[in-house]
Amino acid sequence: MPAKVLIAGTWRDADSTGTFQATNPNTAETLPAEFPISSWADCDAALAAAAEAAVAMRRLSADQIAAFLECYADKIDAAKDSLSEAAFAETGLAKSPRLADVELPRTSNQLRSAAASCRSGDWAHATIDTATGIRSCYEPLGPVCVFGPNNFPFAFGSVSGGDFAAAIAAGNPVIGKANSSHPETTRLFAELALAAAEETGVPTSIVQLIYRTSHADGERLVADPRVGATGYTGSRNAGLKLKAAADAAGKQIYLELSSVNPVVILPGALAARKDELVDEFITSALMGTGQFCTNPGLVLLLADDASEAFISQVKERFGGTAAGTLLSPAVATSLKSSVETLCGFGAELLVGGGEIESGRCALANTLLRASAEQFLANPEGFQTEAFGNASLVVVADNLDQLCQVIASLEGNLTGCVYSDPNGSDDDSYDAVAFELTPKVGRILNDKMPTGVAVSAAMNHGGPYPSTGHPGFTAVGIPASLIRFAKLTSYDNVRPGRLPALLADKNPTGSTPRRIDGSWTTDDVS
Repeated sequence: MPAKVLIAGTWRDADSTGTFQATNPNTAETLPAEFPISSWADCDAALAAAAEAAVAMRRLSADQIAAFLECYADKIDAAKDSLSEAAFAETGLAKSPRLADVELPRTSNQLRSAAASCRSGDWAHATIDTATGIRSCYEPLGPVCVFGPNNFPFAFGSVSGGDFAAAIAAGNPVIGKANSSHPETTRLFAELALAAAEETGVPTSIVQLIYRTSHADGERLVADPRVGATGYTGSRNAGLKLKAAADAAGKQIYLELSSVNPVVILPGALAARKDELVDEFITSALMGTGQFCTNPGLVLLLADDASEAFISQVKERFGGTAAGTLLSPAVATSLKSSVETLCGFGAELLVGGGEIESGRCALANTLLRASAEQFLANPEGFQTEAFGNASLVVVADNLDQLCQVIASLEGNLTGCVYSDPNGSDDDSYDAVAFELTPKVGRILNDKMPTGVAVSAAMNHGGPYPSTGHPGFTAVGIPASLIRFAKLTSYDNVRPGRLPALLADKNPTGSTPRRIDGSWTTDDVS
């Protein structure tokens, strides 16, 4: 029997149009559990329940919502072994340290961080204009749909990850759409979330789960009038189809799509510590078999002997290192296709490529090379994302040409610049950073981009096509919460009718920002 869906607080049989099964990427064998492909009837039922839950959540205190998040985090920590076993079977990611010791505590800790922000109200930007009597803050937007990615089954999962935590902390129920690569892992999380909801007395429809829909029903879901917003992490092609549907209906959708994360290594940095940079790059590029959204997929160098030595060492190390397991057959097929596409545009295959391993989802570690002249002749083609253990090195003849390459880049999540610690690259750095900074959401110096800290200062976002909007982050609390909120002004509203955050004596303990807007006039609309 197929797994049940979670709708309106109950695990029930899906109204399905078919079933699917996940694959164990370490063996390329189909896993036994079957999961339903839900019809629109399931989506409609989940939306109806979420709409009711959204009304009920508006009457909850911040403490009640925070208590749910904290209870859920505790349950995740207690279920570390079963969650890690399930995710290992479905994704091939190592149980330890990756899943149990890194991603799981990150997941529970970001839920607790979201709870703290919910309780304090710091995310809501409460503002009081003492001169005009106008007060404002962010408030819940309504039901949120979350589409989880394949590469972080815990920390970005549809019913456990950052989008989920932000949406709940902002006061919205979540309808999770599991990633087809790890449906059982997602089901286990949903069980824990439902148990936490029951224990803490919040509406049980605060979290709902369906596993898969048709493309048409997915597009209909994000455009439904009952939806407040959608969070999506995944492929550019699928994400843009959802965006088109949401945009046509005037619905907010926040997308993380694709990024090659350029790394610029200037000559002085190579002269000072070439071997260390080779180590850093290899570690970053092959970490998690390259399946990080911040994987360094594009390396930009200036032509000289040190750059040639760097490329030669990376080539040797790539060829001498066993390839890790990719997340699924689809990822392996996509990576092979992307490498072939880059070669078709004229990139030189230095090492790797070839066929997918028999009996495992794996492709040899792959390094490609192109000249800056080639890149500038077809920048769109050479920015084809090869999601996995593959990187492209582009060598420029001079600094001006290097900056032209950077100027031709699409938007990215990250951009890195390595320079001489003794200052010989400072002038070059200024020119490179000037071109690179507008292209990225996070700029780094002398460190690789993999690793996204859950910090209030973090921006895990960037210009299109890395995301659908450059002004928001998917990681970093409290900033990530406002994606799932609306700004409300209270004009001349009596004190007893104001939200707690806007009261003169705020019971949450946070301090509203007070301004004197006496320069404003009512006759400006």
